[in-house]
Amino acid sequence: MKALLLLAITLLLMEIPLVLASPVIEVQALFSGKAIAQIDGQRRVLSVGEISPEGIKLIAADPNRAIFEIDGKAQDYTLGSSISLNFAVPENIEEKVFANEGGMFLSVGSINGQSVRFLLDTGASSVAMNGSQAKRLGIRYESEGKPTTVSTASGFVKAYSVRLKTVSLGRIKRRNVDAVVIDGKHPGPILLGMSFLGMLKVEQAGNALILRAQ
Repeated sequence: MKALLLLAITLLLMEIPLVLASPVIEVQALFSGKAIAQIDGQRRVLSVGEISPEGIKLIAADPNRAIFEIDGKAQDYTLGSSISLNFAVPENIEEKVFANEGGMFLSVGSINGQSVRFLLDTGASSVAMNGSQAKRLGIRYESEGKPTTVSTASGFVKAYSVRLKTVSLGRIKRRNVDAVVIDGKHPGPILLGMSFLGMLKVEQAGNALILRAQ
């Protein structure tokens, strides 16, 4: 298992562009002429006519709905049942993962809403999993992923670049996370690499990794 800590994911075909998923928009509050929304994980406050850094334009808004222009098309959004209506400063979220007897940081999390077992690895540049794990999660990497090659402890192997809709560890959740699917049986636990950890503040304190997000 310790060999997994030496697995460094190096994407070689960086010139191959990934197909970006449609922006994920969650409306958090609505007012006359203004909307507060989370767009691809970023909180935005938009007035009618304003365009977010993600290129989303607010066309109209009232207390019942918001109309956004996305890629030239108008789409209606209403408040979701799980969305908070309070306009408050986001809280700092902190999660701790403790090392096991072998010194590895293992934790349970989720990918695309499905439970998985993670090995936190700051030496991996990306979230990484094997083909069997990807199939269980419903990731169509062979048809929708981009072929690439990665460097592992066993040498260079065939892999596929994919983008995960959501990755969660405890209360920390990120969207549109880059990942690779590797042919074969390795890695064992899914590697939670820097495409996720790099969006957080990560500190080691004794036998614990402390992850902080806002």
